Amino acid sequence: MTAPLIDPFHRPISYLRVSVTDRCDFRCVYCMSENMSFLPKKELLTLEELDRMCSTFVNLGVEKLRITGGEPLVRRDIMTFFRAMTRHLDSGALKELTLTTNGSQLAKYAGDLAQAGVRRVNVSLDTLDEQKFTDITRWGRLPQVLKGIDAAQDAGMRVKLNAVAVKGFNEDELFTLTEWCAARDLDLTWIEVMPMGGDMGSDYRLDQYWKLTDLRARLAQQYTLTDLSESSGGPARYVRLEETGQKIGFITPLSHNFCESCNRVRMTCTGELFMCLGQEDKADLRAALRNHPEDDLALEEAIRAAIRLKPKGHDFDYSRQTVGGTMSRHMSHTGG
Repeated sequence: MTAPLIDPFHRPISYLRVSVTDRCDFRCVYCMSENMSFLPKKELLTLEELDRMCSTFVNLGVEKLRITGGEPLVRRDIMTFFRAMTRHLDSGALKELTLTTNGSQLAKYAGDLAQAGVRRVNVSLDTLDEQKFTDITRWGRLPQVLKGIDAAQDAGMRVKLNAVAVKGFNEDELFTLTEWCAARDLDLTWIEVMPMGGDMGSDYRLDQYWKLTDLRARLAQQYTLTDLSESSGGPARYVRLEETGQKIGFITPLSHNFCESCNRVRMTCTGELFMCLGQEDKADLRAALRNHPEDDLALEEAIRAAIRLKPKGHDFDYSRQTVGGTMSRHMSHTGG
């Protein structure tokens, strides 16, 4: 059981994204519906089960652990879990413990997260306009998020903003967001909107799809872009803006997918493992966990069996003015 996790296409799996809750204090339109039905507590993995599950993945060679949701920081006693994962950082088995958050709870938890070994945090923020922020999150509270970003930086964490590129919504803020991040020494990554979620309508927001090749071309009109070979372990490709020295990332699941180098899998808060964000294939790890409370061998084999089913890639496609590879589940179900 010491062999590394290798999928059928010879890609080592070293990155696990774990949703610790399906709940969130926002209702972002590309992530969940306005009136969500959340899971009953008994279906969620307990914090102890999350510890055991993540520790098993670490023992099998996972070196990067990203905690997601929903909003991970609304999970009760979530810092107990973060502090437990610190032992894997201390041993050297885990290279990075990080999270993706909407930032609403960062002012409260930034110091504790930093003490637990979190060195980087991704904050989802698509606009700096308070009214537009309220529109896209449905619940608002932009000042609270901005205070959270300040708190994270004050605690010594590196902050990266994740902005979903939505045509007709934040196109006019491309340079505003870029300059705002440069002034605050924040990295910025743009993400193409993906055709996920059953309530988006028949066009799956085709009219809102803003190709990042177009976004990049607009940036190049004002800045000198230098391609960077570095990677944060995820799907983003980076450039440096020579005039500001800042780093800009592009996550392009549609215009240029990154499947050939995929090193990650996603686990939901109920113990479902999704081997690909853009496929319905999944494995139930909760059963192996709960049916063998004293023996991790069954869980390890369940994980290996799931990795053997990892597909080559997703089928997301907005080309030719049609939508292909749509996913009925919400982004919040898979996690982050």
